[in-house]
Amino acid sequence: MRVRKLEQKRGWAIGVAASILKPTLLSATSRTWIDGEKIPATGGCIVVINHISHVDPLLSAHFVYDHGRLPRYLAKSGLFTNKYLGGFLTSAGQIPVERLSRNAIGAYDAAVKAIGEGECIIIYPEGTLTRDPDLWPMKGKTGAARIALATGCPVIPVGQWGAQEVLPPYTKRLHLVPRKNIVMKAGDPVDLADLVALPPSPETTARATDRIMAAITAIVADIRDEPAPEQRYDPRTSGVREIGNPHDTAHRTKRKRTR
Repeated sequence: MRVRKLEQKRGWAIGVAASILKPTLLSATSRTWIDGEKIPATGGCIVVINHISHVDPLLSAHFVYDHGRLPRYLAKSGLFTNKYLGGFLTSAGQIPVERLSRNAIGAYDAAVKAIGEGECIIIYPEGTLTRDPDLWPMKGKTGAARIALATGCPVIPVGQWGAQEVLPPYTKRLHLVPRKNIVMKAGDPVDLADLVALPPSPETTARATDRIMAAITAIVADIRDEPAPEQRYDPRTSGVREIGNPHDTAHRTKRKRTR
């Protein structure tokens, strides 16, 4: 496992986070980092990762940080409403996004600006924890593709496995004993050159999104050493909530009563 020295100035917020979180993660998990050097050492780029646990942001930040880049996220806007947490996230360079709203365009603009300034943006293109029953990458949202096509920056696919054993999806209890191994593997940049050259269109964005998800899925299949499903799971066609806990029956009951 190779690590790369951080060359960027990290600032106080990242310094505090690294001093607290990294030792905690080192003691709580073992890590298998594979091909992390494929993340560009400098310049704007997007790292796209499959989403299987609420601890993913901590683990993927560790992976990216260990390979010489400061992780920047598109984070839920609700996290910024708290005065102290919001101030910390802002100081750490994180980007608020209002999911499923018109204001999400602001996050797109902020991400494009960050890429132009040479930042490394981490995006979970599924938009939420996978709804696939076997935790395979599901159908992706178009955000990462739209940013990539607008900037022409490298898109580095990363597959991961193991986080779901630390904190299973939509649960609150951590499983730290026995110690879990986290595997993360980076792939070659997704080839979008032909699509970048085309005029913007929904069809072009959809093709780029499909290539991104295909690249991530191939890496996850390699890590898991088993074939991925022939078709990616689509919550919309499966009648599953796209945001929040899909098993939250109380939410469904409340929604039915308020209609």
